[in-house]
Amino acid sequence: MPSQSILAQKQQFVADLAEKLKNAAGGVLVDYKGISVEDDTKLRKELRENGVDYFVVKNTLLKRAAEIAGVEGLEPALSGTTAIALSAEDIIVAPKLLYKKAESSDGKFAIKLGFIDGKAISKEEVEAYAKLPSKETLLSQLVFMLQSPMQRLAIAISEIEKKQSEGEATA
Repeated sequence: MPSQSILAQKQQFVADLAEKLKNAAGGVLVDYKGISVEDDTKLRKELRENGVDYFVVKNTLLKRAAEIAGVEGLEPALSGTTAIALSAEDIIVAPKLLYKKAESSDGKFAIKLGFIDGKAISKEEVEAYAKLPSKETLLSQLVFMLQSPMQRLAIAISEIEKKQSEGEATA
């Protein structure tokens, strides 16, 4: 039987983790077995720089925290080694970075599943999010699409004006 202090620490950890899960816009669970310390350190740094909270967690503690937080559907992924990446605002950044790592790791690092707004999403859905363009790219595409009709209209008006002035010059 664990000592009271260890039990209290675990209960506090579960409560803190449940709060992080509640406040997260999204998260990704990964299997990190076989990743080198150097690669893990680089990954952690990159995730931290992008506002993603990443840490290793025991499956039983994550299961309890998910129950408290109301995050459903994580149980199938709670076996083996588990690390979790949580993002409070951007649901795309964690999948992008972790997918890139999984692609380059030759199976040593794998995405298990993810969740968005308290609902589990499959590995395939996480990968689909990872393949989406960045927010900046989407915004620039939107601006271009909005700007394009206005440019075409301005060009058409300019061409009409040129033809009219040519017609007046020849007459």
